[in-house]
Amino acid sequence: MIVRRSLLLSTLALPALAQTPWAPNRPMRMVVPFAPGGAADTIGRVIAEQLAVLLGQPMTVENRPGGGTTIGAVAVARAPADGHTLLYATPNVQILNPHLMRSLPYDPVADFAPVIAVLKAPKLLVVRPDFAARDIPGLIALARREANALTFASAGVASSGHLAAAMLGQMANVEMLHVPFRGTAPAVQEVMGGRVDFMMDNIATLLPLVRDGRLRALAVSTAEPAAAAPELPTVAATLPGYHDASFNYLLAPGRTPPEVIAVLNATVNTILDQPAMRARFEALGIEKLGGTPQALAAMVREESDRWGPVIRRGGITAE
Repeated sequence: MIVRRSLLLSTLALPALAQTPWAPNRPMRMVVPFAPGGAADTIGRVIAEQLAVLLGQPMTVENRPGGGTTIGAVAVARAPADGHTLLYATPNVQILNPHLMRSLPYDPVADFAPVIAVLKAPKLLVVRPDFAARDIPGLIALARREANALTFASAGVASSGHLAAAMLGQMANVEMLHVPFRGTAPAVQEVMGGRVDFMMDNIATLLPLVRDGRLRALAVSTAEPAAAAPELPTVAATLPGYHDASFNYLLAPGRTPPEVIAVLNATVNTILDQPAMRARFEALGIEKLGGTPQALAAMVREESDRWGPVIRRGGITAE
């Protein structure tokens, strides 16, 4: 899909770009390493649309699903390092895949240049409405009665929901049975139907079902309460130190010049500060991030150090 300026709000402006040492001189592309229609694809397209307006060039959104995001990542890693190609990344690309896969077709550090963190999204831990446990201590107590008696669903082996629940089990020192599905939708159906006990997934997906009474939320995964559901306790209130939030960010090919990264970073910061963008994020229960490329690089290192031990202890590998 090619996004042109006429499709977007004309009120956005970035006057400083006129004085910058770099500006794109031909159409750009954003690679999304997922199929169309998912949460990452949706937000990636919104960012791409507004980049087209502010940078004055059309931008193609190119979906490259498969290989646990490696297909899309390779496409960007091998692209010219001139600012005209971006990757809309999730933690798989640099944080999880190096621990989940024996070998990668790219260097997770050298082949990419950090641009900016876009957003983070809490997860909810949900059960069916009549489930016995009313809170996280109750859930852990059920799990302690018998190893693997408690079951949890996920969108697949090594999915973010799988890893979040695995970390909970490790920190609580309980064994629970993982029941993977091919996607979030069937996992949700099995929890609502009572065939699996609980699941953890993004708040944007699960909160509407909680509000409708089809699921019951026990807690949020972030260290602090979620703005979209401030009434819910955190997992960390029971397991101090627990924290999990899916975050999305932008990468450019490695060796992209600093002056190019600076323009891209400033432009996306401007996009994230737009009231319409903030309102859209709030409606989905997600938090905008922004900041510097250096802050993003530090976040990636910190998250990699945190998830590596969880994946190794759980013996988790990508399918």
